[in-house]
Amino acid sequence: MDRDFWVARWRNGETGWHLPHPNPLLVEHWPALEVPKGTEVFVPLCGKSEDMVWLAQQGYRVLGNELCEAAVAAFFAEQGLTPTREALGEALVRWQAGPYTLIEGDFFQLSPAWTAQVSAVYDRAALVAFPPAMRPRYAEQLQRLAPKGAGYLLISLTGPVVPEMGPPFSVPEAEIGRLFADMEWLLKQAVKQVERKGQTWSETVWAGVF
Repeated sequence: MDRDFWVARWRNGETGWHLPHPNPLLVEHWPALEVPKGTEVFVPLCGKSEDMVWLAQQGYRVLGNELCEAAVAAFFAEQGLTPTREALGEALVRWQAGPYTLIEGDFFQLSPAWTAQVSAVYDRAALVAFPPAMRPRYAEQLQRLAPKGAGYLLISLTGPVVPEMGPPFSVPEAEIGRLFADMEWLLKQAVKQVERKGQTWSETVWAGVF
């Protein structure tokens, strides 16, 4: 689960989590948060997700974070954009073009100063990317980065607890309750069953306020 793991996944095209279209669950459930148009939405571990394009098309500015340079470069290339690049210290790089700002580098090195204008967080493939031992650290950092009152749309997965089947990993609903104990949940809805390696998994949509 280190940097080399994810770089290799992108290099080898092992990106089964990437969808060539906006996630239907985002499109359906985003309105539940009532996020004001024109504000900024944070997408952690964003890859080159088409969900960011959909959010921009709805009138939002997008702030993404992605560890792998190749994924960031691919996103801007596929959108036909030429971004500016700016070093943020020694380990992070900010790419910007149009409504998109992507910070390349380790999620755990992000500063709340860079997310201070965020009005909502969209998490489709971030929490489920972490094994159990790392999820508390992820949740703590996300809650440090998200301004008070920001919305949170989370799409989680539950399925067989078999470590070698991840990532993505199964995240039990009870664990989400513990990780985000102070969250004001507006919506929790199991909406879809998916097949992974011959096993049935369930996707659940959560909408809340930090």
